[in-house]
Amino acid sequence: MASRPSRFPSASPCGALLCLALAPVALGGGFGAERDWSTAGIPGGAGLALRTTKALVAAADGPQVVDHALILVKDGRIEALAPVSELAVPEGYAYLDVGDRWVMPGMVDLHSHVGGSRRDINDMVFQANPGLRVRAAVIPDNADLQRPIAAGITTLLFIPGSGTNMGGAGVLMKTGLDRYEECRLRDPGSLKIAQGDNPTRWGYGMGRVLMNYTLRRTIEMGLAYAEAWELHERGEGPKPRRNIQLDIFRDLKAHRVQVSTHTQYYQLVMMTILMLAGDYGLDVFIDHGSFDSYKASPLAVRHHVAAILGPREVMQPRPPRFNTDGQWQGTAWGFQEQGQGEIGFNTDAPVVPQEELPLQAAMGVRYGYLDHDLRSVRALTIVPAATAGIADRVGSLEVGKQADLVVLAGDPVDPRTAVSLVFIEGRLVYDSGEGRRW
Repeated sequence: MASRPSRFPSASPCGALLCLALAPVALGGGFGAERDWSTAGIPGGAGLALRTTKALVAAADGPQVVDHALILVKDGRIEALAPVSELAVPEGYAYLDVGDRWVMPGMVDLHSHVGGSRRDINDMVFQANPGLRVRAAVIPDNADLQRPIAAGITTLLFIPGSGTNMGGAGVLMKTGLDRYEECRLRDPGSLKIAQGDNPTRWGYGMGRVLMNYTLRRTIEMGLAYAEAWELHERGEGPKPRRNIQLDIFRDLKAHRVQVSTHTQYYQLVMMTILMLAGDYGLDVFIDHGSFDSYKASPLAVRHHVAAILGPREVMQPRPPRFNTDGQWQGTAWGFQEQGQGEIGFNTDAPVVPQEELPLQAAMGVRYGYLDHDLRSVRALTIVPAATAGIADRVGSLEVGKQADLVVLAGDPVDPRTAVSLVFIEGRLVYDSGEGRRW
């Protein structure tokens, strides 16, 4: 497959987006502009009315963009969003006019290792460790998250490493809040399973046969444990003895939690889909999807398995085991061309720095990902949110959702675009006027 040309124009010494990025935020007059808008949208606050030239809604359905929009934020949530001609600013609300800047939902990364202590997320005593929890390693608002916040990443899935077949449970967390109870979005966030080269280094070395056997044996034990609890809760069986190693399977069986799978080659992706989704009916998503794995797209679509791609977004010409006909081949384009519609991007931070999540999408577009209907922005927001089962709270600018808002100079997938302000649940957590971090 031949690569497609970039949709980005060449940069001038001071192109429109770059000059806009350097301009100060314009605060509107009247409508209570004298109020402190930085805290107006938080729970108990007066309420915030934010006016923008363009709101990128990024909803699962319906209009994707509202031009000349007014966004009302109250008690940490989006109260209303409509064109300014259709929506009045309520009395007492603080008013913030961001001028020509755009507003988008906070970005979501479903594969990250920088939510806390990196030393404590890869315990490898056993080949399968479903009972481990990375929540013990979470460090809210740690130094590794300062630049990601400035890049507009407001939610991430902090997960164990891939040193074993089953590394334990991750945590879905917000990036810019101070306390664990505040930043925790869902715990457990996922069960981390790894296939491929990384876990082959465990112990004495293991191949595909032992990996598949271990995964099947552990999953079957876990689902039997979950079934026993369900029978007990329906009054149809005795109370099982609690087994913390298998507790997460109660959430998995009830479809409250997903399996995030480190899986990259076609054979591994195929087995991930057939085993985890097909044989056991678990909610699972691909969180690498490199090399020739795009060929599994029809199977993924059939089993409703999303592809959250990264950190490798391109395949170089003629790698050792594959033939790309001499082309630099885009990973996202490969999946899209084979029929996969649910595509997102991830960084595997710190493999790719967390703040470069938008650049991952830019690389996807540069190497062929068709970016109509706001797809690249959706791939950074609503697609990963829906994949992780949290689209009722984050991922789009819709009434009732948490007010995770990113104010930026233009297209978020253009690497020249700078972020000006970031709100998490109505709270201002980053202001570039106090010093650019990214």
